[in-house]
Amino acid sequence: MDLPGKSPDLPQARGDLTAALIAYLRGHGSLPGLGCVTSCDPYGDDLQLAMYVCYELHYRGFAEVDPRSEWDPEILTVRAGLEDHFLDALRSGVTHSDDVEGALAHILVEPIHGSGVSHFLQEDGELWHLREYAMQRSLYHLKETDPHAWVLPRLHGRAKAGMAAVEFDEYGGGRAERIHAQLFADLMAGLGLNSTYGHYLDEGSAEMLALVNLMSLCGLHRRLRGALVGHFAAVEVTSSPASRRLAQAMKRTQAGTAAEFFYTEHVEADAVHEQVVRHEVIGGLLADEPQLAADVVFGIRATEHVEERLGDRFLNAWQTGATSLHKSLPVSHSSA
Repeated sequence: MDLPGKSPDLPQARGDLTAALIAYLRGHGSLPGLGCVTSCDPYGDDLQLAMYVCYELHYRGFAEVDPRSEWDPEILTVRAGLEDHFLDALRSGVTHSDDVEGALAHILVEPIHGSGVSHFLQEDGELWHLREYAMQRSLYHLKETDPHAWVLPRLHGRAKAGMAAVEFDEYGGGRAERIHAQLFADLMAGLGLNSTYGHYLDEGSAEMLALVNLMSLCGLHRRLRGALVGHFAAVEVTSSPASRRLAQAMKRTQAGTAAEFFYTEHVEADAVHEQVVRHEVIGGLLADEPQLAADVVFGIRATEHVEERLGDRFLNAWQTGATSLHKSLPVSHSSA
């Protein structure tokens, strides 16, 4: 059970970079230099966990860490190096364009014979697959839409109004029990998982961390507001059909009403959100700032890129009967 205002514990280190950062946050030693940052795999566990820890200081922080660390200039310097290294990798991994309609059209059409994670879970997923999926996705869904809220002060006019309307729905329309993060906590409880915020950080893969880090990176930088809008559009456009398949997976495996409801809620809500984001948020932003078109496309394509990497992580593991988690848990494949 999550306790309001409770901060999670610091995670276990995954390399020299995170070991130094975590020690520093505990009041020991010094932070790593830029050379340590740039020598890391930009998609690897060490760098992605370091970024996630730096960003988490702006969300709920950590139980053992002084809240003033959020604005520690030395941590911010290291974070900037991490961000630059990750952004360079993202920009080299996607095709650049200012054709927003073309980028949206690409993700609006699903292939006839789908083979992604939601297809696998719908057709062949077992409860242990669904539990692993929920553990990993909890790193985002237990703070669902919080990273996107950072962009609101960076927008105005139609874009701000449209974004605020979607966010209002994500936050339950004024009803605490309908906040989407709470609905996901209910899903986790129904699957027999711990729904405490940040509980499964040590189990989260580098690919899942990268997905959440992309949101925080774009949300926390005004210069990346176009990319954040593009990212949000990609999420909303692809959510409804995937959520329908995941709801069917939950129903087929008898995962429980709460697990099924989380996804049926997204089928309806995100179908509406897609239209608002495309026509009001993107439309309003580009009407006022047409020079941000390439950034919007980058946000869409970077989201596709990191989602594909995460999908490969899940499927490559599950199709061989292995775990997708970074840190394997003693969970029976037959457990409910």
